[in-house]
Amino acid sequence: MRFLLDDGQREFARSLDALLAAAGTPSVVRAWAAGDHAPGLVLWRRLADAGVFALAVPEAYGGVGPLPVETAVACVELGRHGVPGPVVESVAAGLLLGRAGGPAAKEWLPRIASGTAVVSLVLEGHGPYALDADVADAVFTVAGDELRLTAGAGGGLRFAARKPTRSMDPARRLFRPEAGGEVAADGPRVREAARAAGTWATFATAAQALGCGEELLRATVAYVKQRTQFGVPVGSFQAVKHRLADTLLGLEFARPLLYGAAVELAEGAPGAGAAVAAAKVAAGEAGYAAARTALQLHGAVGYTEELDLAWWLRRARPLRDAWGTPSACRARVLAG
Repeated sequence: MRFLLDDGQREFARSLDALLAAAGTPSVVRAWAAGDHAPGLVLWRRLADAGVFALAVPEAYGGVGPLPVETAVACVELGRHGVPGPVVESVAAGLLLGRAGGPAAKEWLPRIASGTAVVSLVLEGHGPYALDADVADAVFTVAGDELRLTAGAGGGLRFAARKPTRSMDPARRLFRPEAGGEVAADGPRVREAARAAGTWATFATAAQALGCGEELLRATVAYVKQRTQFGVPVGSFQAVKHRLADTLLGLEFARPLLYGAAVELAEGAPGAGAAVAAAKVAAGEAGYAAARTALQLHGAVGYTEELDLAWWLRRARPLRDAWGTPSACRARVLAG
């Protein structure tokens, strides 16, 4: 398969890059981790205006999707800039509600697409936590054939007083949804929609992991050009060059797997789930390898809270494991 982004997709990536660079995402991430969501929500609405959250929402509900390739383009950029919040969950919820249909889809999908609602998602078999439930207007959970709205009309306010479960990444705030909640939809259609939403969540997380790894590599290359030892930049040492080259190869091998999976999702290919799982393994492992390289080549300064790099370092491992651990994804690939 030969795949290249077209001019419109490349321009979409450039526009998101410019938007996020101007937004100063490191300060947004710091505020989000401290529980101050205001700067992050401002950025969220700007991303919605750029069309990011409409990509997985069907046109009948005010979206433009589902568009897997454009979703990959967007999530790579969001991962590269370290955007906090339940981005993956909102994308997957858009697909879930679009396929499940019913009153919940009519109520929530236009709000997801426009960015006026932030939602989180818990799917059976993908872990018990709702990411950033304290800021979400709705938290959807699927168990069996039931889709439940667990946050209720008060949105994230029901979670605001609760302490989140600790994560390696402080900006990933994890909450256990309360039992019960309003049944938003039920039946076999919900189960099938949840399976598709889980695949999309895995896919979007793989794209974020790839973007995170790209930023870690970029920052590390810039650092080794500046840091000197024995009177020369450490980036001139052969061992450093080899380590960076290996990191680049991992990321570049993951990229075609990601976009190949996007094409299969767009075509509805029978093997799309296995292709997504393969992309998640490659991108997750490459992003985590980029974090290890970045930490080794930055030395002790890489541990410091003051260095923006620390936020990307702490995000690479959770992204590797979220919405499909490497072992689970490898098993999915082998299952075909």
